Amino acid sequence: MRSINDIRGSSSTLSGAPSLTMSKPSLNNSKASLTHSRQSITDSNREGRPPTREELIAEFLDKAKFYTSLCLGTTAILSVFAFLFLIPFVVDPAISTIVADYDPIPVTCVVTDHVYAEGMRNCTWSSCREGCTTAAIRCHQLLVNYTKIAFHEWHKHPRELDSIEWDVMDTKFLVNTEGCGYPPRVNCSEFAKQYGYSHVGEPFPCYYSRAYPEIVVARYSWDDNLKHLILSLIIPNVLFAVSIGVLSYWYCPCCDKACHKSPRVYAEKYPTKEK
Repeated sequence: MRSINDIRGSSSTLSGAPSLTMSKPSLNNSKASLTHSRQSITDSNREGRPPTREELIAEFLDKAKFYTSLCLGTTAILSVFAFLFLIPFVVDPAISTIVADYDPIPVTCVVTDHVYAEGMRNCTWSSCREGCTTAAIRCHQLLVNYTKIAFHEWHKHPRELDSIEWDVMDTKFLVNTEGCGYPPRVNCSEFAKQYGYSHVGEPFPCYYSRAYPEIVVARYSWDDNLKHLILSLIIPNVLFAVSIGVLSYWYCPCCDKACHKSPRVYAEKYPTKEK
Protein backbone atom coordinates (compact mmCIF):
# COMPACT_ATOMS: atom_id res chain seq x y z
CA MET A 1 0.00 0.00 0.00
CA ARG A 2 1.10 3.49 -0.78
CA SER A 3 1.73 5.79 2.10
CA ILE A 4 0.02 9.05 2.71
CA ASN A 5 3.23 10.94 1.99
CA ASP A 6 3.51 9.32 -1.43
CA ILE A 7 -0.04 10.37 -2.26
CA ARG A 8 0.70 13.93 -1.16
CA GLY A 9 3.84 13.97 -3.23
CA SER A 10 2.00 12.87 -6.34
CA SER A 11 -0.68 15.51 -5.85
CA SER A 12 1.96 18.18 -5.49
CA THR A 13 3.54 16.95 -8.68
CA LEU A 14 0.20 17.26 -10.52
CA SER A 15 -0.38 20.72 -9.19
CA GLY A 16 2.94 21.80 -10.57
CA ALA A 17 1.86 20.81 -14.12
CA PRO A 18 0.59 23.60 -16.40
CA SER A 19 -3.19 24.29 -15.92
CA LEU A 20 -5.57 23.62 -18.79
CA THR A 21 -8.10 26.31 -17.71
CA MET A 22 -7.72 30.01 -18.44
CA SER A 23 -7.01 32.20 -15.50
CA LYS A 24 -9.09 35.28 -14.64
CA PRO A 25 -6.50 37.87 -15.73
CA SER A 26 -6.15 36.29 -19.15
CA LEU A 27 -9.97 36.20 -19.63
CA ASN A 28 -10.31 39.84 -18.70
CA ASN A 29 -7.49 40.75 -21.07
CA SER A 30 -9.24 38.96 -23.95
CA LYS A 31 -12.53 40.76 -23.24
CA ALA A 32 -10.76 44.08 -23.12
CA SER A 33 -9.05 43.42 -26.42
CA LEU A 34 -12.33 42.43 -28.07
CA THR A 35 -14.06 45.56 -26.77
CA HIS A 36 -11.16 47.69 -27.96
CA SER A 37 -11.36 46.14 -31.43
CA ARG A 38 -15.11 46.78 -31.69
CA GLN A 39 -14.64 50.36 -30.56
CA SER A 40 -11.89 50.89 -33.07
CA ILE A 41 -14.16 49.57 -35.87
CA THR A 42 -16.99 51.90 -34.81
CA ASP A 43 -14.62 54.88 -34.66
CA SER A 44 -13.29 54.04 -38.09
CA ASN A 45 -16.85 53.95 -39.50
CA ARG A 46 -17.68 57.25 -37.89
CA GLU A 47 -14.53 58.86 -39.19
CA GLY A 48 -15.11 57.48 -42.69
CA ARG A 49 -15.86 59.52 -45.79
CA PRO A 50 -19.00 61.71 -45.79
CA PRO A 51 -22.01 60.51 -47.83
CA THR A 52 -22.01 61.59 -51.44
CA ARG A 53 -24.68 63.69 -53.12
CA GLU A 54 -26.16 60.63 -54.84
CA GLU A 55 -26.51 58.83 -51.51
CA LEU A 56 -28.24 61.81 -49.93
CA ILE A 57 -30.63 62.07 -52.87
CA ALA A 58 -31.38 58.34 -52.70
CA GLU A 59 -32.09 58.59 -48.96
CA PHE A 60 -34.37 61.58 -49.53
CA LEU A 61 -36.22 59.76 -52.31
CA ASP A 62 -36.73 56.72 -50.08
CA LYS A 63 -38.24 58.87 -47.36
CA ALA A 64 -40.42 60.72 -49.85
CA LYS A 65 -41.60 57.41 -51.32
CA PHE A 66 -42.51 56.09 -47.87
CA TYR A 67 -44.58 59.15 -46.88
CA THR A 68 -46.16 59.35 -50.32
CA SER A 69 -47.17 55.70 -50.09
CA LEU A 70 -48.68 56.34 -46.68
CA CYS A 71 -50.72 59.26 -48.05
CA LEU A 72 -51.84 57.27 -51.10
CA GLY A 73 -52.96 54.33 -48.98
CA THR A 74 -54.95 56.64 -46.70
CA THR A 75 -56.48 58.36 -49.73
CA ALA A 76 -57.56 55.03 -51.24
CA ILE A 77 -59.26 53.93 -48.00
CA LEU A 78 -61.00 57.28 -47.52
CA SER A 79 -62.16 57.28 -51.14
CA VAL A 80 -63.93 53.95 -50.65
CA PHE A 81 -65.71 55.17 -47.53
CA ALA A 82 -66.60 58.48 -49.19
CA PHE A 83 -68.12 56.71 -52.20
CA LEU A 84 -70.16 54.39 -49.96
CA PHE A 85 -71.35 57.44 -48.02
CA LEU A 86 -72.31 59.36 -51.17
CA ILE A 87 -74.40 56.54 -52.68
CA PRO A 88 -77.50 56.96 -50.46
CA PHE A 89 -77.14 60.72 -49.97
CA VAL A 90 -76.19 61.99 -53.45
CA VAL A 91 -76.06 59.27 -56.12
CA ASP A 92 -79.40 57.61 -55.44
CA PRO A 93 -81.42 60.88 -55.17
CA ALA A 94 -79.73 62.24 -58.29
CA ILE A 95 -80.59 59.13 -60.29
CA SER A 96 -84.19 59.22 -58.99
CA THR A 97 -84.43 62.85 -60.07
CA ILE A 98 -83.20 62.02 -63.56
CA VAL A 99 -85.66 59.13 -63.86
CA ALA A 100 -88.55 61.37 -62.75
CA ASP A 101 -87.85 63.71 -65.69
CA TYR A 102 -89.04 67.00 -64.21
CA ASP A 103 -90.14 69.83 -66.43
CA PRO A 104 -87.35 72.42 -66.19
CA ILE A 105 -89.85 75.29 -66.57
CA PRO A 106 -91.66 75.91 -63.27
CA VAL A 107 -95.44 75.70 -63.41
CA THR A 108 -98.08 77.20 -61.11
CA CYS A 109 -99.00 75.48 -57.85
CA VAL A 110 -101.37 76.30 -54.99
CA VAL A 111 -101.26 74.65 -51.56
CA THR A 112 -104.71 73.34 -50.63
CA ASP A 113 -103.98 71.73 -47.27
CA HIS A 114 -101.23 71.68 -44.67
CA VAL A 115 -101.11 69.18 -41.81
CA TYR A 116 -98.47 68.99 -39.09
CA ALA A 117 -98.45 65.50 -37.53
CA GLU A 118 -96.46 63.71 -34.84
CA GLY A 119 -95.93 60.01 -34.37
CA MET A 120 -94.91 57.24 -36.74
CA ARG A 121 -98.50 56.17 -37.38
CA ASN A 122 -99.52 59.66 -38.46
CA CYS A 123 -96.37 60.29 -40.52
CA THR A 124 -96.82 57.68 -43.23
CA TRP A 125 -95.43 60.25 -45.67
CA SER A 126 -93.84 63.66 -45.32
CA SER A 127 -93.36 66.67 -47.55
CA CYS A 128 -90.17 67.52 -45.70
CA ARG A 129 -88.14 65.36 -43.34
CA GLU A 130 -84.78 66.20 -41.83
CA GLY A 131 -82.79 62.98 -42.10
CA CYS A 132 -83.36 60.42 -44.82
CA THR A 133 -82.24 57.40 -42.81
CA THR A 134 -84.31 57.95 -39.65
CA ALA A 135 -87.99 57.29 -39.06
CA ALA A 136 -90.32 60.28 -39.40
CA ILE A 137 -91.62 61.23 -35.95
CA ARG A 138 -92.64 64.79 -36.88
CA CYS A 139 -93.76 65.63 -40.38
CA HIS A 140 -95.32 68.34 -42.52
CA GLN A 141 -97.84 67.11 -45.09
CA LEU A 142 -98.73 69.56 -47.85
CA LEU A 143 -101.21 68.94 -50.69
CA VAL A 144 -101.23 71.09 -53.82
CA ASN A 145 -103.08 71.69 -57.06
CA TYR A 146 -101.01 72.51 -60.10
CA THR A 147 -101.61 73.64 -63.63
CA LYS A 148 -99.14 73.36 -66.48
CA ILE A 149 -99.35 77.10 -67.08
CA ALA A 150 -95.82 78.45 -66.65
CA PHE A 151 -95.44 80.53 -63.52
CA HIS A 152 -93.83 83.45 -65.36
CA GLU A 153 -96.92 83.69 -67.57
CA TRP A 154 -99.17 83.51 -64.52
CA HIS A 155 -97.12 86.25 -62.90
CA LYS A 156 -97.60 88.49 -65.94
CA HIS A 157 -101.31 87.75 -66.28
CA PRO A 158 -102.83 86.72 -62.91
CA ARG A 159 -106.07 84.76 -63.02
CA GLU A 160 -108.81 83.77 -60.64
CA LEU A 161 -108.17 80.47 -58.93
CA ASP A 162 -111.79 79.39 -59.31
CA SER A 163 -111.61 79.75 -63.09
CA ILE A 164 -108.54 77.54 -63.48
CA GLU A 165 -108.85 73.94 -64.61
CA TRP A 166 -106.14 72.22 -62.56
CA ASP A 167 -104.25 69.42 -64.26
CA VAL A 168 -103.69 67.52 -60.99
CA MET A 169 -105.47 68.20 -57.69
CA ASP A 170 -104.62 67.38 -54.08
CA THR A 171 -101.33 65.69 -54.84
CA LYS A 172 -98.35 65.37 -52.51
CA PHE A 173 -95.94 68.28 -52.46
CA LEU A 174 -92.30 67.41 -51.64
CA VAL A 175 -89.28 69.52 -50.89
CA ASN A 176 -87.29 67.35 -53.35
CA THR A 177 -87.57 63.94 -54.99
CA GLU A 178 -86.84 62.04 -51.78
CA GLY A 179 -88.84 64.40 -49.58
CA CYS A 180 -85.96 64.61 -47.14
CA GLY A 181 -82.56 66.14 -46.63
CA TYR A 182 -80.10 67.53 -44.15
CA PRO A 183 -79.53 71.05 -42.81
CA PRO A 184 -78.63 73.63 -43.90
CA ARG A 185 -79.78 72.67 -47.40
CA VAL A 186 -83.10 71.29 -46.12
CA ASN A 187 -84.79 73.03 -43.21
CA CYS A 188 -88.34 71.76 -42.73
CA SER A 189 -89.38 74.65 -40.46
CA GLU A 190 -88.42 77.19 -43.10
CA PHE A 191 -90.05 75.05 -45.78
CA ALA A 192 -93.34 75.00 -43.85
CA LYS A 193 -93.21 78.75 -43.26
CA GLN A 194 -92.56 79.42 -46.93
CA TYR A 195 -95.32 77.22 -48.39
CA GLY A 196 -97.71 76.32 -45.59
CA TYR A 197 -99.64 77.96 -42.77
CA SER A 198 -100.57 81.48 -43.87
CA HIS A 199 -99.53 80.91 -47.51
CA VAL A 200 -102.25 78.38 -48.29
CA GLY A 201 -104.03 79.42 -51.49
CA GLU A 202 -101.20 81.60 -52.82
CA PRO A 203 -99.75 80.67 -56.26
CA PHE A 204 -96.04 79.79 -56.36
CA PRO A 205 -93.64 78.07 -58.82
CA CYS A 206 -93.17 74.31 -58.61
CA TYR A 207 -91.87 71.45 -60.74
CA TYR A 208 -93.88 68.40 -61.77
CA SER A 209 -92.62 65.06 -63.00
CA ARG A 210 -93.38 64.20 -66.60
CA ALA A 211 -92.78 60.51 -65.84
CA TYR A 212 -94.91 60.53 -62.66
CA PRO A 213 -97.38 63.46 -62.85
CA GLU A 214 -98.47 63.01 -59.23
CA ILE A 215 -94.99 64.01 -57.97
CA VAL A 216 -94.46 67.74 -57.42
CA VAL A 217 -91.32 69.23 -55.89
CA ALA A 218 -90.33 72.68 -54.73
CA ARG A 219 -86.70 72.61 -55.87
CA TYR A 220 -85.19 71.32 -59.08
CA SER A 221 -82.15 72.16 -61.18
CA TRP A 222 -80.95 69.88 -63.96
CA ASP A 223 -77.46 71.41 -63.98
CA ASP A 224 -76.93 71.12 -60.21
CA ASN A 225 -78.31 67.60 -60.12
CA LEU A 226 -76.06 66.44 -62.95
CA LYS A 227 -73.03 68.21 -61.48
CA HIS A 228 -73.48 66.55 -58.07
CA LEU A 229 -73.92 63.15 -59.68
CA ILE A 230 -70.81 63.44 -61.84
CA LEU A 231 -68.63 64.78 -59.03
CA SER A 232 -69.77 62.10 -56.58
CA LEU A 233 -68.99 59.37 -59.13
CA ILE A 234 -65.74 60.69 -60.58
CA ILE A 235 -63.79 62.18 -57.65
CA PRO A 236 -63.75 59.17 -55.26
CA ASN A 237 -63.20 56.63 -58.05
CA VAL A 238 -60.40 58.62 -59.70
CA LEU A 239 -58.61 59.14 -56.38
CA PHE A 240 -58.91 55.43 -55.58
CA ALA A 241 -57.71 54.34 -59.04
CA VAL A 242 -54.72 56.70 -59.02
CA SER A 243 -53.68 55.72 -55.50
CA ILE A 244 -53.92 51.98 -56.16
CA GLY A 245 -52.21 52.36 -59.54
CA VAL A 246 -49.18 54.16 -58.09
CA LEU A 247 -48.87 51.76 -55.17
CA SER A 248 -49.11 48.78 -57.50
CA TYR A 249 -46.43 50.23 -59.76
CA TRP A 250 -44.09 50.75 -56.81
CA TYR A 251 -44.63 47.58 -54.81
CA CYS A 252 -46.08 44.93 -57.14
CA PRO A 253 -43.28 42.90 -58.79
CA CYS A 254 -45.53 41.74 -61.64
CA CYS A 255 -46.47 45.30 -62.56
CA ASP A 256 -42.85 46.40 -62.42
CA LYS A 257 -41.76 43.57 -64.73
CA ALA A 258 -44.61 44.28 -67.14
CA CYS A 259 -43.76 47.99 -67.30
CA HIS A 260 -40.02 47.46 -67.79
CA LYS A 261 -40.21 44.48 -70.15
CA SER A 262 -37.82 44.89 -73.07
CA PRO A 263 -39.20 44.53 -76.61
CA ARG A 264 -36.07 42.54 -77.52
CA VAL A 265 -37.56 39.53 -75.74
CA TYR A 266 -40.24 39.24 -78.38
CA ALA A 267 -37.87 40.03 -81.23
CA GLU A 268 -35.42 37.27 -80.27
CA LYS A 269 -38.12 34.62 -80.61
CA TYR A 270 -38.20 35.00 -84.38
CA PRO A 271 -35.24 34.50 -86.72
CA THR A 272 -33.90 37.44 -88.62
CA LYS A 273 -34.14 37.77 -92.39
CA GLU A 274 -30.50 36.83 -92.89
CA LYS A 275 -30.93 33.53 -90.98
